[in-house]
Amino acid sequence: MGQQNAEPTLELALRQLDAALGDFARARSRDPNASSLTLLERARALMTLPGGFDALYRRVRSLESAGIFGTSDWAQPATLQPALAKHSLREAGAVTTIVEAISELRMLAVTRGDYFHKGISAEQARYFLTQVMALNLDLLSGQLTEADRERPKQLGMIVQGLYRYLISHLGYESLLDSLVAEVWRLLDQGPVQVDSICDMIGQIAKCLYDPKIETNDNAAATRLVNALFAPTPGSAEDPGLRIYEQRLQEMDDVTLAAEATCFARSMHDTGLASAYHAVMLRFLRNSDQDDLIPTTLGLTITGLDDLYCYTELVHALIDEAIYPETCQAVYGLTMMLERGSLFTPSVARALWRHIKLRLSAETAHTLQEAFGDARPPRVFLLAGVINLLGQPLGVGQGNNPTCQSAIGLSVWATNEADYLLQVLTWAARDNEVLNRFEGETVSSRDLQPGLVKDTPVDVDPVSLILIPHLDRLYGEMWRRCEDRDDDAHRWINPEFYGWWVSHGFRVVADIHTGEVQDYDGFIRHFYASYHPFYNGHMPVIHAQPAGIAVTDSAARFVGRHAINILRVGLSPRNEMRVYFFNPNNDSGQNWGQGITCSTQGHGEFRGEASLPIAEFTSRLYVFHYDTLELGDLSAIPDEEVARVMELGYTSWAAAPET
Repeated sequence: MGQQNAEPTLELALRQLDAALGDFARARSRDPNASSLTLLERARALMTLPGGFDALYRRVRSLESAGIFGTSDWAQPATLQPALAKHSLREAGAVTTIVEAISELRMLAVTRGDYFHKGISAEQARYFLTQVMALNLDLLSGQLTEADRERPKQLGMIVQGLYRYLISHLGYESLLDSLVAEVWRLLDQGPVQVDSICDMIGQIAKCLYDPKIETNDNAAATRLVNALFAPTPGSAEDPGLRIYEQRLQEMDDVTLAAEATCFARSMHDTGLASAYHAVMLRFLRNSDQDDLIPTTLGLTITGLDDLYCYTELVHALIDEAIYPETCQAVYGLTMMLERGSLFTPSVARALWRHIKLRLSAETAHTLQEAFGDARPPRVFLLAGVINLLGQPLGVGQGNNPTCQSAIGLSVWATNEADYLLQVLTWAARDNEVLNRFEGETVSSRDLQPGLVKDTPVDVDPVSLILIPHLDRLYGEMWRRCEDRDDDAHRWINPEFYGWWVSHGFRVVADIHTGEVQDYDGFIRHFYASYHPFYNGHMPVIHAQPAGIAVTDSAARFVGRHAINILRVGLSPRNEMRVYFFNPNNDSGQNWGQGITCSTQGHGEFRGEASLPIAEFTSRLYVFHYDTLELGDLSAIPDEEVARVMELGYTSWAAAPET
């Protein structure tokens, strides 16, 4: 008790924090490198007291304004990664943990609308916090691990207190339901990279089966957990891979066939493949039971035709790329066959080349750094190829400003997979990618970095190797066009993505002043090019890159972003919608004014986002169109044009406040 009485009271701790904050702000105004250690220690002491987190929450704007995040990654909140945040909270030193805690209080303030931050929207902040909380669900039990308890300076208790504070504001009772719903929402978008999703499911499993945590029956959560850890009767209690393989050897033909069917049903239900699934496939290959592979994958007629035409290649892909560590490639392989990808002869030949591809030392090192050394680097890259060819709309830009390059990977995996495999071969083997721009060859080898200065983070293996090269090429094309009299995308996109990008081009704002010009004509050109009722019922033949002005839930301008228009058509409810690919890892965004991107329920195919055409057009910034297939501009109703203009002018295109 004497030690507790010696602790500073909340009032005293607040006075000490405010004094340290004032000193720090003045010091930073004179010296950008002034030490923050005294202020962080005062913040740490405050976090140990009842009411301390609430006091820091009210001061988080002042802390950031004073420079508490400096020039570190925390100064750019939109780039922060939940997995790294977990490490910073649970395993790092005191300084890192306290800064991370302050950053998450900032995220909470942004989420709740108490802090408008120009670097991150409320939706992004909520998404980040939800994932961080999912990765720390074990703290719900109230029991600290030995590692947490042994941390110095009460850091373990501080982290637990922070987590409870976040839950108290974001909803303790519905936390598990919210996290499960978030996982299903992400899975519905068909992501290629599922590591973070699997981590979240692992935490959900701990929460479900921890006797210290009271949870109601949650069928949706159980389906997710079973998909990874108990997808079949033979793996019902998650026995471990070695024991499971022994069980397979003891199964009779009927039991083994039932096991194969259960694997397929579970995988197609969730879009997730279990490590047990990989064990099953390798067992079938090693025991000369290839006839069960179609059942294990759950193939339909198209997939079966692809498999039977290219049986040797499919078996080689299983042998070379399917392991427990790359088990998601089971689903990628299934989807690749279901898309009929191998029916293009050059794709099959390119895959044979890729199986034998010798990686450069730099490529091997990069893959090993990102994915570990449980398997050779070429295994992870080949598995990544399979996943991307199976789910072209599942590739994401990760926490990198590379939406243009991510669109390229998606477009090529969809339309020209042999070209994708060619440029990947150059990048992985030769550390170079070649392209042409206006008749001149451009090489990525000696170019300066583009928007990506370091190794891409939170991306799939193909993106990891290829994105830096594509980013440099795109940047070089931009440099060659930046002094021209129109938006550079007009010239870059057809050269970068392929011949199918239309040469007609419209941009809504002056490239020098940013002032919106001829908004009426811009809208009419889009409708006359893409709306089936006004373009002669002409479908979108090839997906077209476009630029949008992204807004947050308050309809405030956040930034420009590249997307890919896939198709325009009537939804099941007879609503004309634009279906598009958004490479930002989360296509279900709230853009304000009641405009929320949908990823399911309105006729979307997996991986697509959609909006009613007027709402989509209200955020459109640039687009390509075919000048020879333009409809009648005067046929678009004036009231429709006026509605789009109203949505634009009252959001991103609003006149700046004076």
